[in-house]
Amino acid sequence: MGLLTNLRDSITRVTDRLFADEEPKRIGIYGPPNAGKTTLANRIARDWTGDAVGPESHIPHETRRARRKENVTIERNGKTVTIDIVDTPGVTTKVDYKEFLDHDMEKDDAVKRSREATEGVAEAMHWLREDVDGVIYVLDSTTDPFTQVNTMLIGIIESQDLPVLIFANKVDLDESDVKRISDAFPQHETVPLSALEGDNMDEVYEKIAEYFG
Repeated sequence: MGLLTNLRDSITRVTDRLFADEEPKRIGIYGPPNAGKTTLANRIARDWTGDAVGPESHIPHETRRARRKENVTIERNGKTVTIDIVDTPGVTTKVDYKEFLDHDMEKDDAVKRSREATEGVAEAMHWLREDVDGVIYVLDSTTDPFTQVNTMLIGIIESQDLPVLIFANKVDLDESDVKRISDAFPQHETVPLSALEGDNMDEVYEKIAEYFG
């Protein structure tokens, strides 16, 4: 009995060391501007580390450079995954400085912001093609998901053979329509949530642990 116990303990220690040496999975949070990507990134980071990833804003393109929160360990239903959260700028086909003028921004600041946002989109696309192990794709469930950007990004993700979860955000709003998103991309699982209110985060974490673990 003692020999079996020692052998079992040895195997456990070796297994623990192997898993401890594994690199965290780099999970990119992608989607169009103002879908709630940073709000979700902050919700996940705060729940599991106590720290936020970056500032949130109702103004488009608040995130203009990819931000990374490392070593976020998520545990659900006996499954554990350690991830680096990569919060990326909202991807769009064109960033027009005029859209920032509607938010009481001076023209010079608006032009600068649009230039930084355009550079951020290019950076996000580089990360998608070169440096992520999986994707959380965040969509605003109050808006139409059938857009050129969403179709293009989902296509790129599929061509890279990356595991992807689609999160239908803002279900706390009356205009939310999760079925419209699941119908748009039936080949992928759609998980409803409100990153702002914290609704359905248990399922969110279950799916993250399942898909990326």
